[in-house]
Amino acid sequence: MSDSIFLRRFRSLGEDNKAFESEYLDIRGSSQTNLYTVNGNPSSKNKNNNGKISSPKNEDDIKVGFFELFRFASCYEITLMTFGGFCALVHGAAQPAVLLVFGLLTDTFIAYDIELQELNDPNKICLNNTINWANGSEYKNQNNETLSCGILEIEKEMTIFAYYYIGIGFSVLLLGYFQICFWVAAAAHQIQKIRKAYFRQIMRMEIGWFDCNSVGELNTRISDDINKINDAIADQVGIFIQRFATFLTGFLLGFVSGWKLTLTIIAVSPLIGLGAALMALSVSKLTGHELRAYAKAGAVADEVLSSIRTVAAFSGERKEVERYDKNLVFAQRLGIRKGTIVGFFTGYVWMIIFCCYALAFWYGSKLVIEQNEYTPGGLLQVFLGILIAAINLGQASPCLEAFASGRGAAVKIFETIDREPEIDCMSEEGYKLQRVKGDIEFHNVTFNYPSRPEVKILDRLSMVIKAGETTAIVGPSGSGKSTAVELIQRFYDPKQGMVTLDGHDIRSLNIQWLRSLIGIVEQEPVLFATTIEENIRYGRDGLTRDEIIRAAREANAYNFIMDLPEKFDTLVGQGGGQMSGGQKQRIAIARALVRNPKILLMDMATSALDNESEAVVQQALDKVRLGRTTISIAHRLSTIRNVDVIIGFEHGRAVERGKHAELLERKGIYFTLVTLQTQGDQALNEKARQTNSVTEEGTGEKQQLIRSGSHRMSLRSSIRQRSRSQISNVLSDVSIPGDVASVIRRHSRYPEDEDKVQEEEEESIEPAPVTRILKYNVAEWPYMLFGSFGAAVNGGVNPMYALLFSQILGTFSLQNEEQKINEINSICLFFVIVGLISFLTQFLQGYFFAKSGELLTRRLRKLGFQAMLEQEIGWFDDRKNSPGSLTTRLATDASQVQGNLYPNSCSNYPWYAKPTAHTLEKGSCRNYSSNQTSQPSDPETLPMQPTNPTKATGTQIGMIVNSLTNIGVSMIIAFYFSWKLTLVILCFLPFLALSGALQAKMLTGFANQDKEALEVAGQISNEALNNIRTIAGLAKETMFVQLYEKQLEAPYRAAIKKANVYGLCFGFAQSVIFLANAASYRFGGHLVVSENLHFSIVFRVISAIVTSGTALGRASSYTPDYAKAKIAAARFFQLIDRVPEININSDKGEKWNNFKGEVQFIDCKFTYPSRPDFQVLNGLSVSVKPGQTLAFVGSSGCGKSTSVQLLERFYDPNQGQLLIDGHDTKSINAIFLRSKIGIVSQEPVLFDCSIAENIKYGDNSRQISMDEVIMAAMKAKLHDFVMSLPEKYDTTVGAQGSQLSRGEKQRIAIARAIVRDPKILLLDEATSALDTESEKIVQVALDEARKGRTCIVIAHRLSTIQNSDIIAVMSRGILIEQGTHEELMGVKGAYYKLVTTGAPIS
Repeated sequence: MSDSIFLRRFRSLGEDNKAFESEYLDIRGSSQTNLYTVNGNPSSKNKNNNGKISSPKNEDDIKVGFFELFRFASCYEITLMTFGGFCALVHGAAQPAVLLVFGLLTDTFIAYDIELQELNDPNKICLNNTINWANGSEYKNQNNETLSCGILEIEKEMTIFAYYYIGIGFSVLLLGYFQICFWVAAAAHQIQKIRKAYFRQIMRMEIGWFDCNSVGELNTRISDDINKINDAIADQVGIFIQRFATFLTGFLLGFVSGWKLTLTIIAVSPLIGLGAALMALSVSKLTGHELRAYAKAGAVADEVLSSIRTVAAFSGERKEVERYDKNLVFAQRLGIRKGTIVGFFTGYVWMIIFCCYALAFWYGSKLVIEQNEYTPGGLLQVFLGILIAAINLGQASPCLEAFASGRGAAVKIFETIDREPEIDCMSEEGYKLQRVKGDIEFHNVTFNYPSRPEVKILDRLSMVIKAGETTAIVGPSGSGKSTAVELIQRFYDPKQGMVTLDGHDIRSLNIQWLRSLIGIVEQEPVLFATTIEENIRYGRDGLTRDEIIRAAREANAYNFIMDLPEKFDTLVGQGGGQMSGGQKQRIAIARALVRNPKILLMDMATSALDNESEAVVQQALDKVRLGRTTISIAHRLSTIRNVDVIIGFEHGRAVERGKHAELLERKGIYFTLVTLQTQGDQALNEKARQTNSVTEEGTGEKQQLIRSGSHRMSLRSSIRQRSRSQISNVLSDVSIPGDVASVIRRHSRYPEDEDKVQEEEEESIEPAPVTRILKYNVAEWPYMLFGSFGAAVNGGVNPMYALLFSQILGTFSLQNEEQKINEINSICLFFVIVGLISFLTQFLQGYFFAKSGELLTRRLRKLGFQAMLEQEIGWFDDRKNSPGSLTTRLATDASQVQGNLYPNSCSNYPWYAKPTAHTLEKGSCRNYSSNQTSQPSDPETLPMQPTNPTKATGTQIGMIVNSLTNIGVSMIIAFYFSWKLTLVILCFLPFLALSGALQAKMLTGFANQDKEALEVAGQISNEALNNIRTIAGLAKETMFVQLYEKQLEAPYRAAIKKANVYGLCFGFAQSVIFLANAASYRFGGHLVVSENLHFSIVFRVISAIVTSGTALGRASSYTPDYAKAKIAAARFFQLIDRVPEININSDKGEKWNNFKGEVQFIDCKFTYPSRPDFQVLNGLSVSVKPGQTLAFVGSSGCGKSTSVQLLERFYDPNQGQLLIDGHDTKSINAIFLRSKIGIVSQEPVLFDCSIAENIKYGDNSRQISMDEVIMAAMKAKLHDFVMSLPEKYDTTVGAQGSQLSRGEKQRIAIARAIVRDPKILLLDEATSALDTESEKIVQVALDEARKGRTCIVIAHRLSTIQNSDIIAVMSRGILIEQGTHEELMGVKGAYYKLVTTGAPIS
């Protein structure tokens, strides 16, 4: 509790102004006016000029520093990270340290070879460990030095070096293990704390916060974003320290061992940097252009897919495919240019590298031979030290990317953890009244939802609900009924005014205590995935079995529970999916009853039930509301006739109050609702008696529509959309009479199950064979051939390095100085030639693969888009096929299929020239870490490694060719020079390959395994967030937090276990190369002695094999993502292969010349494919003769627009027939039918092009002249307006026609329909969105357009359709009245009441 105790008093200031002035008095006697309290703490709300509450910080300004990521680290974790960092530091120094051993080893081999050469001369002998002439005189070489002999036992020396290597190998194994293990374990500790803190904080948040944050987004943050933080604070930190340490010690070694050569090598690096910078700049610029070109094509696709009904109505599919393809051409050209530039600069950079090798060995050999400053081993130490340093600096960049992405993910996570909730449901503050009576009063309450601040839901609402009475609230959708109930539960606080309980502002009461007084039964009750007993226990802690049974009896649930095999231990399934609607409702009532609530809230508690279930549940509700303050949001008005008070809501205000009879006499909102509902009920019952399709009543409970948790979300969206209408959705808002209820409702899957089914469907897709993908690329075979040739030569470049490198080492043992210099010069020249070849082949590979790849992408995107436009409209209703997801699929699937075959633009970037993540679009080099880490620690092979750190999905053809030639050439070299040594080293090849693959998999982190381990915790968080309203209503937030925290133990233990496994794998992968070297050099030494093998061949064979091993390791690391790309291809082919139910490409179907335009609906029944549970048309029968006008009248959702869509053949009826000129629409050619129909919609869709092009869109089957366009514009009363514009008919209308007013858009749509010269004209509420002046003009244009055509109008204002030949009044998908205006007024039925009450219909 806060120090001050605040009491509130208020006095009435009249009805029309703010009604109540609030004033706080604290016990010290001072008073503060107009203060707003949250949990008892007074806090003044600062407002800016617009009246909006100003936020203290702009989101964009919030940044999380790297060290802030460790804010949850305790002393234990800090100790672990310190030791892990130290191990990483020492591990990093191990690579350069091994160069010292390698330098000595090289010098030993050379010294031994020189000794052998000297003693091969028969005139020389070894005497007293010195080489002498055979006559006993002392021998001196060209430098006038004596030479020692007989000291070197090469096998013994190699054994010592092998021990060095083994020692370093085992040290690296241990250091690598501790480095990874400590960092990963420390991260696991911290991540567990972050998960707990984040989930606990989310569960504390007010409901308004959930309205502004989607559950899907929160679940993603709990899993993906926290995993990103994990990546940033776990192994990547250790690896970064290790690589940075290697970089520093490598350069240090270079400067200490030979500063001259070091400076020479560094002097060349600006050339490399320049190439890399120019490449990054060009690629970045071109990628920007390419992205814009793709964005344009994407915008076309999005515009077309969003307006698919308009495109289909005017048969514009082919036109749109061409428009889309035109935009792809620019992207294709830019892509090819980008590939060419990347190929050119990559080649240039590799050429500079090889020239750098040449320079280093040429200048280094001078320092060795002429100036005697270095030994050959010292030269290698310097050269490889610098090289290893540069490579590790390049390899550190992915770690920086992981850190950046972790910091980015942490912003939202930490922001939420630090946010103070406005209504803290776990707060201990606030009063608990000793005695509760149950009087509830709303004092001038104004409220809008935080997610939609511009829509006022409650507007100065004042009402009194007396204790012990049952009050029913009625009104149309969007009038604020459910919102009032949510304010009583304090899910939200009013923006103005207050809600009081027994005279106390509910904001001053303890929130958990307040909610414990309230029991709620909702329209769609939420049950949790546990047993019936546990679900009832959620009502109150510490329940006995007897209390549960008593509550079940009171709720009429006991009998059905006892009939179940498991009785109270029966699992209800996810979201109560195993229970029928009536059973779920009764369990929810039992759960509310065990709370023994003082206040009972019933929110449309029987709306989702059939008659039989409803009767049982209603009986239970009548029984339990006695003696309690009960608020019932009325569902079926017949159920609330006997309540104490009925309050009528409209536009967020209580407009009338009284008993049933009083309100009927008053003829206000309640009267209108009752009239319309009774009319609809009678019509449906009449229809039900005529049909025999009713199923047995006993199955009613099993056929309920089952929906998921937080249903208020969808309710609120409809509230906001329809709040402008007086009796909007009245007919669809009331329940369906029992005897046809079971026909109308269909069993529907619980949405989560749907998601699972979708996942299963995706998993069940068979990956597409590469051969099928290649078929689409067959036209580009010459490009693929040349590209493959380039890749093959590139693959052969690596082993060539092994050859030249070993050759240089061999020359150092030559005795003739001149010969030595000449040989070194020629080898350096060879390096330059190899560089030139590399330049040419990289350029070839870059250009030709870019060319064929971009052509494939364009072809696949075009085919995909074409296939989408050919699908029937019902396909687009599926959530999976929303415009956004389809546009994304067009972009990603096609790129992935291309990436599946072609090296992406980063495939041959050297280590120092990595582009940043934002520089590349398709196949950007975001994830190099997996492949770069397979670099061996063997120094002499290092220069060969940076060849191909490709992104896994980007390199199928190039990677295969490159790897095969690499392995092939390496093996040929190795076996040719020494098959014995090759076989020994090949024993280590599986380990080398394994080390590459292990690191590739391990170093990408184990986020996927984490996901599996976190599944159970994820289910709890998912269930909690989806059903947050129910949990808040039951005040069970703390229980869910404890449940979640308990489930985090298993993944935490798994993470600690994985830390050990991962550490071992990492250590093994790092150390195996040292052990392989130990064996190789030891056996090499043996062969040098026993078989007189030249020592340079030992280096040659080892280098060649290691090269092939790492190529193999790289190849194996591509497989997982390659499989994903094949699945993307399969999804793509699945789309292309799908045969639409209504085929627009087929020439089949009836066509006839004398098209009249007679329309007959005969007993049409229809449900939308995406909503099979809801029957839209229930047997519609109506006909219209050629040239007549038929007007449909009825409430929203009654099936008016649906019948128009059936006419356009967007869908076919499920039952019954729709005949046009006596032909069934199912047998008519779809394109032919649509060519005879013109449509003008309520919100006409215009495309982002000129006015003339939009009008011409009316008929896409022919070229339309400007004269026809002008004629149509004149008929549509549009011509004068267009001529007043500067660009006249060439004026661009903007996206969705945004540059024009509604009236102007509407007239363009009319002109578009007139150009088509249709026989049937469909007007779907064509003037509803217009002001009076525009409406008059448009109405004149419509009257002109209707002449001589069959016209079907969906009526908006009844005055506009009084002259129609037939007026058809619809309710719930059937016709309840039809006739002319005079006839219907004479009948005094539904139409008469609608005309006389003046209410709008939709």
